[in-house]
Amino acid sequence: MRQTCLNTVFELAKKNKKVVFIGSDLGPGVLDSFKKKFPNRFFMEGVAEQSIIGMAAGMAFDKFRPYVNTIATFITRRCYEQVAIDVCLHNLPVTLIGNGGGLVYAPLGPTHQATEDISIIRVLPNISIISPCDAHEMKHLMEQSINLKGPLYVRIARGGEEIVTDKFKPKIGKGIYLKNEGEYCFLTTGITCQIALKASEYLKNKKNIECGVAHLSTIKPLDKKFLKQLMKKFNKIITIEENFISGGFGSSILEYASDCQIKNKPIIKIIGLKDRFVKKYGTQKELLDYTNLGYMDLANKMLKFIKE
Repeated sequence: MRQTCLNTVFELAKKNKKVVFIGSDLGPGVLDSFKKKFPNRFFMEGVAEQSIIGMAAGMAFDKFRPYVNTIATFITRRCYEQVAIDVCLHNLPVTLIGNGGGLVYAPLGPTHQATEDISIIRVLPNISIISPCDAHEMKHLMEQSINLKGPLYVRIARGGEEIVTDKFKPKIGKGIYLKNEGEYCFLTTGITCQIALKASEYLKNKKNIECGVAHLSTIKPLDKKFLKQLMKKFNKIITIEENFISGGFGSSILEYASDCQIKNKPIIKIIGLKDRFVKKYGTQKELLDYTNLGYMDLANKMLKFIKE
């Protein structure tokens, strides 16, 4: 997924002379082809995230289209004020690419786990947020990023995820149904849709319960038309995110539901990371299981939710 994202930036640069790439202390091989073909539009800076955000903002003021890439915790938490003031306040077309959203950097511990990036970026005015679930979706959304008027945050997963959106032409701001069946539904973003699909398959095969899976790759702005249809169709909905529950994806769904003017609103339950740092070390999958975000955890939570 990450390589697909960066390759798409390179393809955009071939078509648009205003596209520039800015990295922060990334490996020497990152976008080497971009560096060779467009050396004047490739910048690899040191450990200076606050500075490169200001640098990108300055370039955007000068009509360039900066794509800034580094580890998700560094491009959000470390330079939050610069993102807010330099980029969002001026509504500049700067794309922030965050490597390792959620628990991807599980081997490096809580300092590198981007477990609150959705929450803190979502509250900033003007900025859009996308969290693709596979490389196919990533490619389509990144191709469209060049047309956005304001800033964008791209949350990148580990990479190598199963392709589950190949039957769709994903669009920024639009939701999709990966499974449209039953009275109950998992509502996902990012790679949680991969987990939800396995949970849905288990419920159907082992418990004879049909459970839909709806996916929002765009966390902000929400696809309100899609959500209104979703809330009319399903009786119970579980939102899933690889992010702290506080202020995250599920919170945005509840905020929408509070304003949605429909009768017989569904019951909505939020599932995500609890309000504590994940201090265990291991693989992403091991930490997902540890934090009760594995597919069996989701299936059991849906079973309990149905019975309540």
